[in-house]
Amino acid sequence: MIKTNNKKICIVVSSLGGGGAERSSALLSELLYDLGYNIYIVSVLDNIEFAYKGELLNLGELKAKDDSVIGRLKRFKVFRNFIKDHHFDYVIDSRTRIGFVKEFIISKFIYTPKKTMYCVRSYNVDEYINPNRILGKLLYSNANKIVAVSNAISEKIKDKYGLKNVSFIYNTVEIKQDDSKSDISEPYILFFGRLNDDVKNVSLLLEEYSKSNLPNKDIGLKILGDGKDLVKLKMLVKALNISSNVQFLPHNSNPSNTIESALFTVLTSRYEGFPRVITESLAIGTPVVSVDCQSGPNEIIINEFNGLLVENHNPEVLAKAMNRLYEDKDLYLHCKSNTKASVKELSKAAIGLQWKAILK
Repeated sequence: MIKTNNKKICIVVSSLGGGGAERSSALLSELLYDLGYNIYIVSVLDNIEFAYKGELLNLGELKAKDDSVIGRLKRFKVFRNFIKDHHFDYVIDSRTRIGFVKEFIISKFIYTPKKTMYCVRSYNVDEYINPNRILGKLLYSNANKIVAVSNAISEKIKDKYGLKNVSFIYNTVEIKQDDSKSDISEPYILFFGRLNDDVKNVSLLLEEYSKSNLPNKDIGLKILGDGKDLVKLKMLVKALNISSNVQFLPHNSNPSNTIESALFTVLTSRYEGFPRVITESLAIGTPVVSVDCQSGPNEIIINEFNGLLVENHNPEVLAKAMNRLYEDKDLYLHCKSNTKASVKELSKAAIGLQWKAILK
């Protein structure tokens, strides 16, 4: 591809594999590359799963060879030299950022603050900005931008830290263009994502699914993903006596066919950032039932238009919503017909314009 823009941009990520935040960083590399920017990616961990565009520096490979204190210092030096030698126009740091001393050195002595943008991809902003208001401002007040992935996250950062250099740009999503139908031999609803119950609250989904009408109507539940709570959730399925209705599927970096074949997907998180579970489902044409957690769902789902949005931490309403979206065929077809159009503003073209505006 012939580059139309000589600006060099470095995207720093924890990894390019695993969950929605990592997938969003990979898509950002593709989006900016296709806009003509010269893209470089630094990955801290050797987990390269998602497709990306640009040149990659995989620090994780060095970590696998030597994770001693000396090895860490060597990686730090490689990272510093890479940033300094390339004279990047912008660095977009999408990592989770914890540890004040380490982040102080990176922000003040490796990056050039006025050329650095920090992404915040979760409503749990402590994973990205030091929880101490004074230290957080010290680290990031001089940055070019802090880019949140939702308006709710943006407002939380402004309120908590009093920072002025905060804006938000939604994650892009690839919208399926054709209307081909997948064969559904056995109808099911779907959860997909990391099996971390402290965040995703899959236990709530299992408990309310067991109370809903769906098991008795032979509507299965597929749980797609891996994580630390897989065994715990399998034990809960047995305790709820729904083993014949629930199927666990391993993590799949491209679950499009499984999403497309689902009647609808369900999100029950305690908090989010800008959940790809919702945007990818809608972009494929699958409606969503979601709790109204912070943040993201109420910025994507229009209740009874492209899915159902229910009060969080209110278990009874979730089972009723799942029953309703299955049993009310007119409502279901209405929501399904609006799925793709409801996320058209998240297309690469639309989100690309917003990134171009701040990269001038």
